Amino acid sequence: MNQAQQEKFKKVKQTRAQLQIELSSPEAFNDPHIAEKSRRLGELEVVSLAFQAVCNLEDQLSQAEEMINSKDPELSSLARDEKDEVESNLKKANSDLRRLLAPKDPNDSKNAIIEVRAGAGGDEASLFASELARMYLRWCENNKVKSEIISSNSSDSGGLKEISIEAKGLDAYGKLKFEAGVHRVQRIPVTESAGRIHTSTATVAIMPEAKETDIEVSPADLRIDTFRSSGNGGQSVNTTDSAIRITYLPTGLIVTCQDEKSQLKNKDKAMKVLRSRLLQIELDKQQKELSSKRKSLIGSGDRSEKIRTYNFPQDRITDHRISFNRGNISGFMDGDVDDLFAKLKEAEIEILENE
Repeated sequence: MNQAQQEKFKKVKQTRAQLQIELSSPEAFNDPHIAEKSRRLGELEVVSLAFQAVCNLEDQLSQAEEMINSKDPELSSLARDEKDEVESNLKKANSDLRRLLAPKDPNDSKNAIIEVRAGAGGDEASLFASELARMYLRWCENNKVKSEIISSNSSDSGGLKEISIEAKGLDAYGKLKFEAGVHRVQRIPVTESAGRIHTSTATVAIMPEAKETDIEVSPADLRIDTFRSSGNGGQSVNTTDSAIRITYLPTGLIVTCQDEKSQLKNKDKAMKVLRSRLLQIELDKQQKELSSKRKSLIGSGDRSEKIRTYNFPQDRITDHRISFNRGNISGFMDGDVDDLFAKLKEAEIEILENE
């Protein structure tokens, strides 16, 4: 364990001890921040366990190295085998501790709003957008993150022009935020009779879900219109004025929602997206002050910002930010993306440690 980690852990111990005192006080239940403090204490407990695991493994490694020099050949051989296993476990434990001690984005623990839009490429782009949306829904399912479609707009080809998804779960935004940017696909479209490879794109935006306390929106700044839903829908969806269009007058930002039968539910979902977009605007302003390396890692969803290429003929996915390549596109599109997510998180930690 290096000196920097030891210094960070000293601060962790101090903060943990202070929180334990505060939460054990009889006045703790009157503290309006008790839930936040309890959550923070839980995080520090996890760091403490990780630190203790590293210390235990370092002790085991020292003992194994001493036993290797034993005059007993059998004991020395067993010690070598144990050393290899302990070194492997210690490498993983140090990696876990490094991740836990890394500076945190305060938005990482929030739910996320995922917006996928078809880009260049016509029908093929809308089909690709629908596959990306399914990929994120499958990832949510695999990681016990609750997902809900807020709104969607289908294309005539059976794809999606755009879709908004809410992902609710621990660190949902922190895990998904690296997906923001332009995703490019190279493949032979189902409509291509000559067998030519086409290139299409879809744009992904990832926003931390904003609470009412995060972004204050004055009712005077809103224009709310109702209209009849269009497109596919069940009973009453297309026969009542349940769809909502909210315009944020200071900026002209427009959010619509028509997927629910209830006008109230549509309004609630639209306000959720509006607040998240306004929070993202504030984060984009803050991002201008970040280092160029962090800017390149956490994309903004700008049309020119191609972050990843999905090459189907070669069964290869390339993330251009960290020069990462992998195969098995079918598995990736089915939500098996944790290896790439882990690599992107490691890259973020390395950048943060060097700033």
